[in-house]
Amino acid sequence: MIEPQPLVAMIHAVPPAHRIAEEAFAQEFPQATVWNVLDDRLLDDARVAGELTGALRRRMLRLIGHVMDGGAQALLLTCSSYGEVVDTARTLWKAPVLKSDEAMFKAALAGPYSRIAVVASTPPAVPAAVAQLEALVPAVRPDRPVEIVTALSEEAAGAHPGEAARHLADAVRAAGGADADVVLLAQYSLTPARDALADLLGVPVLDGAGAAARELRGLLVPAGAPAVAS
Repeated sequence: MIEPQPLVAMIHAVPPAHRIAEEAFAQEFPQATVWNVLDDRLLDDARVAGELTGALRRRMLRLIGHVMDGGAQALLLTCSSYGEVVDTARTLWKAPVLKSDEAMFKAALAGPYSRIAVVASTPPAVPAAVAQLEALVPAVRPDRPVEIVTALSEEAAGAHPGEAARHLADAVRAAGGADADVVLLAQYSLTPARDALADLLGVPVLDGAGAAARELRGLLVPAGAPAVAS
């Protein structure tokens, strides 16, 4: 049975994702009681290793087990680089477990976009995002082709939103994505640059946090429930 204020856990690999996800949930899913768990070495260790090693996967699964044992009724993994661990988690726990950008990818594929640009500021996020996006194509838009362009700007990491937007726009253009129909941010930490990037490129820019909050609200809150739990 779902509680009036369902406990939603979020596992973060970088501190900015904590704030960004909480802001999204406050707006899109205010009924949720949010539980934040941060391991700020997850991304750095994956970057040093150059891949998700078995040890890193087991570490993430231990964190997931921690929140599930603590009563979480759903989990959002905000680090896109660890998205593949969710596939394993779904076989181990019954509660909904979402990859960071799943809902955003579904929305992009369901929309009128034929050329999609995916942009990130850390190398592991790029192949992880593309793998998730491509895996959803057969189910979401089997009859419409989609072209995916990837762009990486490590200079955007930690930059002021306006500066980050400029770096990301340059990366998209350099990657041949200037004529993309939509741009997807592959990391929550890039969300503050969303609006400025949309202005620079002149196309919609989507982020994952709000989309994830809306999807979990649909899964956990009965239809017709009040916007804010009493």
